[in-house]
Amino acid sequence: MVHIPVLLDEVINFLQCEPDNIYVDANIGDGGHAEQMLKKSSPTGILIGIDRDEDSIKFASDRLSAYRERIFIFHDDFKNIKNVVKDKAGFSKVDGILFDLGVSTRQLMNAERGFSFSSNAPLDMRMDRSGGVTAKEIVNNFEEEKLMGIIYKYGEEKWAKKITRAIVRERGKMPIETTFQLSDIVVSAIPPAHRSQRIHPATKTFQAIRIAVNGEIEILKDAIRDAIDVLNIEGRICVISYHSLEDRIVKNLFREMEHGCICPHDIPKCICGRKGAIKILTKKPVTPSEEEVRRNLRSRSAKLRAAEKIVISD
Repeated sequence: MVHIPVLLDEVINFLQCEPDNIYVDANIGDGGHAEQMLKKSSPTGILIGIDRDEDSIKFASDRLSAYRERIFIFHDDFKNIKNVVKDKAGFSKVDGILFDLGVSTRQLMNAERGFSFSSNAPLDMRMDRSGGVTAKEIVNNFEEEKLMGIIYKYGEEKWAKKITRAIVRERGKMPIETTFQLSDIVVSAIPPAHRSQRIHPATKTFQAIRIAVNGEIEILKDAIRDAIDVLNIEGRICVISYHSLEDRIVKNLFREMEHGCICPHDIPKCICGRKGAIKILTKKPVTPSEEEVRRNLRSRSAKLRAAEKIVISD
C-alpha cells in the first residue's frame, strides 16, 4: 500500500515554501511531504529530513535522490532538532518546520515491526530498532498499575483497568509475544456491547503502548520549543497530530508561547516580562476534507495546527 501524505496541500500553504529558504521535515517517513516541500521551493530551497527509523531514512533517501544536492537526511530523533539543524546540517536558522506525528502506512504494513494488529507479528513497535524497550517488554514486565496508566493516559481508553487485568492474567499463563495475542486479549476484555464499530477495539491500547515504547509524548513539548527557537522571524511551524492527547499538548503549548506572560491571573500587571514568541495561524485545528478521508481513511483523525514566529517586542 502506498503512503499518502496527510493534509499535504494545507501543510504546503502554511509553510509558504519558497526558493532560497530552508525547511525541516522532522519525521520524514516515506518522504511524501518532503518531496512536495522540495518541489515548491525549487530550484534553490533546502530541506533537512530527520527520522529515527532507519528503514524510513533509506526509503526517503531513495525516493528523493533526484534532489540530493539540496537535501540533508539524518538518522536522529526530532527531540534533537536543534542539534541536527545547527551542528549536523550546519545552519543557524530555518524558515519552516513540519512535525507529522503519525506512523507511516509502510511501517504499519511491515508485519515484523509489530505496530499493527492487522497481521501477526512479534510485539516490537520501536521506531528506532537499534535499542530501547519493546512492546513485548512493556506488556509482559511492567507492573499492573504502571501498565494501566499507560493504556489509560496514552490511549485514553476507558476500559484500561479491565484490559490491564486481562493482560496480567494471560501473561501469568504464558508470555504475550505477538500482536494477535495482545489484540485478542484486549478485545475479550471489552464488553461486546461497548466494542466500537468504527475502529478496532484494540486500536487505543496499541496506540498507547507504541507511544510508551517510543517516548513520544515526553519529548514533544521540548522538541516544539526547540523547533521554534531555530526558526527565523516569520518562519512557520506545522504540527500534524492523530489523537487528542497530542493535539491538546500542541494547542496548549502554542497558546502559552503566543501569550508569553506566565504571571498569575490575579496580578493586574505583568511582572514576569515574558513576551509572546509566536502567532497562532490556526485558531481551530485544520482537519482533512471528506474527499481526503475517502481517498485515505488513515487521515480521518488528523489535526493540523500552525504558527508563525514573531518579533518579540517590548
